[in-house]
This record gives sequence, structure tokens and C-alpha cells, in this order.
Amino acid sequence: MSATIRHMMNFVVKTLANAGALAVAIWLLQDITLTGDSTAKKAWTLILVALVFGLVNWLVKPVVKLLTFPLFILTLGLITLVVNALMLLLTSWLAGELDLSFHVEGFWTAVLGGLIISVVSWALNVVLPDND
Repeated sequence: MSATIRHMMNFVVKTLANAGALAVAIWLLQDITLTGDSTAKKAWTLILVALVFGLVNWLVKPVVKLLTFPLFILTLGLITLVVNALMLLLTSWLAGELDLSFHVEGFWTAVLGGLIISVVSWALNVVLPDND
């Protein structure tokens, strides 16, 4: 299998893992909402939000982690919860700008949602195939 196809399949797997992790957070937390007229519309919106979330984590998160590196050392990594929450809030804001019906209400909801998404995403990435 060519490297391009492997990278594309890896991208799809990671997007589906993000979508699954977001779905669990939506299911567990009432202040993280995804609305739609039908199940198909909700599923499509969830995939689009997962793509936005992946893009935010790929582009923005490394910069934030670099800028807050001293805080990572000082807090023994606990600042990761805050960074993950900020990435989830940024995703919520971008979803609103893109007219996607996904919303995270409040910072502490984002902290808990970020924790849930991290754990579920990690678990899904362990069990889903990875070609890298």
C-alpha cells in the first residue's frame, strides 16, 4: 500500500476517533450540545466538528503548548487540562462561525469535556488500526 493511501486512512481513523470521543462527551455532559433535524444531520455535523477539532489540535495546540511550556513544568502537566479545554472552546466558537450546531457552555464544562475526549480518543486510538 502506498504511503499516501496509508496517510489518508490514518487521517480517516483519527477523525472517526475524534468523532467518537466528541460523541461520548456530548452524551455524558448536558452542557455540550449537538443539535440537528435528523440522526444523519447530527452525524454529518459530528464528523465536521471532529475535522475542526482535529485541525485546531494540529495547528493551534502545538503553539499554545510551546508558549505555556514553563507552566507545563511548574504544574507537572496539569495545565494540559486547561489547554485541552481551550481547544474545545475554540472548536465550539469555530463551529458557531461555520454554522455547525455544536456548542460547549462554559469553561468547566470544557475542562471535563476535554478530559473525557482525551481518555476516549486515547482508548479508540489503541483499538483502531494505525498504519504508522
